[in-house]
Amino acid sequence: MAAFVTFVRRLPTITLLQKGVFTRHATCTRLTRTMSGAVPQGVSERLWSLGKLNHVAIAVPNLESATALYRDVMGAKVSEVTPLPEHGVYTVFVELGNTKLELLHPLGEKSPIEGFLKKNAAGGIHHICIEVDNITEAVKQLTSSQIRALNPEPKIGAHGKPVVFLHPKDCNGVLVELEEA
Repeated sequence: MAAFVTFVRRLPTITLLQKGVFTRHATCTRLTRTMSGAVPQGVSERLWSLGKLNHVAIAVPNLESATALYRDVMGAKVSEVTPLPEHGVYTVFVELGNTKLELLHPLGEKSPIEGFLKKNAAGGIHHICIEVDNITEAVKQLTSSQIRALNPEPKIGAHGKPVVFLHPKDCNGVLVELEEA
């Protein structure tokens, strides 16, 4: 949880990076436009950029109970249960207006959520998902900056769009999913 809080606190810095206010990031070198909008000499223009927070994924031991909490107790709009066998999960999306929660429950014997729930029986935050405008270029640049992709080739995610997961050890302890917008 502390890693997630640290990440959220850094979101304004990430936004400032997108706008070209900063030229370097603490965890990896990122070159962006200067405040004037010009690209520094000898530096190629970035071919991708971060977008909005798409969702926060929560692993849950009881999908029906978790869905009822958000729908019936909190009054949120929730999706139907969707099986994603290629990812080994059932998903339910909770609409929050400015973002979503993704409730994850194991599907099949090789579900990554099954392992997570064995370590965290009550469930908990599993990953965050951030949109990018060009996932192929994002993966190229991030891997060249020693950020490991758990699946270097994008897979189709729950929203029908390409996704890649970044190794939590390279992202301040947070499993980060990138989704092409």
